[in-house]
Amino acid sequence: MTQTVEPPSTITDLGRALRRGEITAVHLAANALRSIHDHNATLNAFTLVDEAGAYEAARRADQELAAGLDRGPLHGIPVAVKDLIDIAGSLTTCGSATSFGSVAERDADVVTRLRDRGAVIVGKTTLHEFAYGATGDRSLHGPSRNPHDPGRISGGSSGGSAVAVASGMVPLSLGTDTAGSVRVPAALCGVVGFKPAYDAISSVGVYALAPTLDHVGLFTGSVEGALLGYQALTDRPMGPLPDDSRSITVGWIRAGDIATCDPRIEELARDLLTRAGFAPDLVHGFPGWDRDQPLFEVFSTLQSREAYEVHRHHLEDDRELIDAEVLARLEKGGNVSIPSYEAADEARGELRAIVAELLRTYDVLALPTVPIVAAALGERSVRVGRTDLEVRSALLSLTSPWNMAGVPAISVPAGRCDGLPVAVQLVAAAGNEHLLFSAAQALEAAVQR
Repeated sequence: MTQTVEPPSTITDLGRALRRGEITAVHLAANALRSIHDHNATLNAFTLVDEAGAYEAARRADQELAAGLDRGPLHGIPVAVKDLIDIAGSLTTCGSATSFGSVAERDADVVTRLRDRGAVIVGKTTLHEFAYGATGDRSLHGPSRNPHDPGRISGGSSGGSAVAVASGMVPLSLGTDTAGSVRVPAALCGVVGFKPAYDAISSVGVYALAPTLDHVGLFTGSVEGALLGYQALTDRPMGPLPDDSRSITVGWIRAGDIATCDPRIEELARDLLTRAGFAPDLVHGFPGWDRDQPLFEVFSTLQSREAYEVHRHHLEDDRELIDAEVLARLEKGGNVSIPSYEAADEARGELRAIVAELLRTYDVLALPTVPIVAAALGERSVRVGRTDLEVRSALLSLTSPWNMAGVPAISVPAGRCDGLPVAVQLVAAAGNEHLLFSAAQALEAAVQR
């Protein structure tokens, strides 16, 4: 096992050093580009590296700081962007060989926001084709690889963005999350991954997969970095973090009530909550959910039909260019009838009501982020105890409900199992992001003790 994991420098530490004159934005850009050069051939995190653009932005950031213009915590910080987010003058491939890939005429809203905040965009990152996969190993550009073991998956679909942070290439990266595509690779690669509330960060200029489920999210090496990144990218106000996180009420959702989970992972996640000073109440699944249809089936119905509608023209014009696994998934969406989609949407409404009630009872809900460790590249079935699990559905089983509910969720590293990272997931109501980040910081501190 060859590891290429470097402790990521935090946005806060880099910002302090910049403002004290100990480093420059140009030095930060050079360090990021050097790290990409050293590691990308092994890890395949980046599809595009914009060295000239990065240096130009870094020089401008230094000039502005020298002139007294400080654009905030992201000023001069190197950032990577998932390759389905438009950057003016760059190709947007979505990880696919299909004909839609073209040079973007304008920046996505979130890229404009990064530039306005003084961030230095160094390149675009690898993703599972069309963002339609949780493993990160089906892409025009090849698989992104887990820095803890390059023979294993990074997770997806935003795998390259997670790898870029976990390997120390950049301190901040952007991804998208439709079913867990930020939180899953964050968990498998051992970094922090944050999915905000639905539409909290603009998706204009971001190629869709399933529009009612898509969220723009981010990866960092620390909870504080995720907080700073989120505040820079949204206009939604956030309350002050509480003085004592132990005042936050926590409900523990037993993973086994939703899907099969490696008991060692559940134990690590639950133990971390205790070490952080929380005394969570046990919540059995989603109280009041009385449908025979499993949650993941409801989710899959919604996602499948929407993804089919988004990519219908590719199925008509470019099907021979689409990866076979992704193609089969898209074609399956064409078999979802409108009545079936409408019934799933009705079920989603019921889930939202249940989640809203839970989040009136508890400030934060907690559960493992993923029920398994990173599988081997190309592996599609793993065994947990005596149960064989399909890798994709297992990876998304504990994250996808929160996309249906549209609430903010964060994945925080919780330790290791079989030498590979595992994580705990925290969920809060929209408007309670300050409680979510406070609880996450407490977990992060407990891991570091």
